[in-house]
Amino acid sequence: MAQEALRVGLLGYGLAGRVFHAPLIAATPGLRLDAVVTADPQRREQARRDHPDARLVDDADQLWRTADTLDLVVVATPNRHHVPLARAALAAGLPVVVDKPLAVTAAEGRALVAEADRLGVPLTVFQNRRWDGDFLTARRLIEAGELGRVLRFESRFERWRPAIKPGWRESGTADEAGGALYDLGAHLVDQAVQLFGPVRTVYAEVDRRRPGAEVDDDAFVALNHDSGVRSHLWMSAVAAQLGPRMRILGDRAGWTTYGLDGQEAALRDGGRPDTPGWGEVPVDRYGQLGVDGDLRPVPTETGRYQDFYAQVATALRDGTPMPVDPRDAVDTVALIELAHRSAARGEVLPVQG
Repeated sequence: MAQEALRVGLLGYGLAGRVFHAPLIAATPGLRLDAVVTADPQRREQARRDHPDARLVDDADQLWRTADTLDLVVVATPNRHHVPLARAALAAGLPVVVDKPLAVTAAEGRALVAEADRLGVPLTVFQNRRWDGDFLTARRLIEAGELGRVLRFESRFERWRPAIKPGWRESGTADEAGGALYDLGAHLVDQAVQLFGPVRTVYAEVDRRRPGAEVDDDAFVALNHDSGVRSHLWMSAVAAQLGPRMRILGDRAGWTTYGLDGQEAALRDGGRPDTPGWGEVPVDRYGQLGVDGDLRPVPTETGRYQDFYAQVATALRDGTPMPVDPRDAVDTVALIELAHRSAARGEVLPVQG
């Protein structure tokens, strides 16, 4: 007999909820999008069109009063609401997926993880770019020794958006945790630490380049890993010419790839991961491996955002680990905070053990 689908409540139907979480939940066998929480009339209408079988709820308190009708809650709200909503879900006994960044501060994130541990309720964080095709390819090449000993990792999320967009991501208030470093940096830092391990020191340059900008829109972060690798990370809304998405330099060879993983664009266009060809990269976009004068294209791994929620479903049914340890997300926020302090002081700062 087929198991009943796990019922999911989604908090928020902005960019994160509408483009990422709702489609991935709907495409995951064993999960059912049961409820969408949003009070915005336009977003309610959009959710009704996109997911007609899901019930629409005005506020999260309604979910907590009927917690026994759900099996999982996804927090896809503005950053400042992540911790209080996740804490309320845990108190209601509901497992939680929180969009990145987990929290505005590492202290808040650490307390949230401790609360989940105390209550024995699963908690994980949507670090979806661990399932980007280029990241998966980088990990494959490193583990296979194709690069030799890695010396430097360069990674970029660069865009050309000279006009400031309305919304909380461009807000200047500290509790919003807006700006490029919290938004894009949460992915870049997480990927670097996943590939090369703990960080010893941090140096950052963080700027507001566009007229009227309230938050950082152009940043560079240098991480010195305990492993000896140096990660150089760029995130920008004002890159008129885009650099390589990744360049990894080893003592045997290098690997360079251009262009963002296509899964986000596909989701924005209404694509779904259960369609043929999802996450595949055409041959003409393969990265180049080798040394100058002796380069060869290597196939890019297929991107697999759908694996995140598939692992969530398995974890809830079988008690296996959630796909992302929330402690990793706390460490990422701590490094982002340290990067902001480094930029303010103009100094290389040590990571406190």
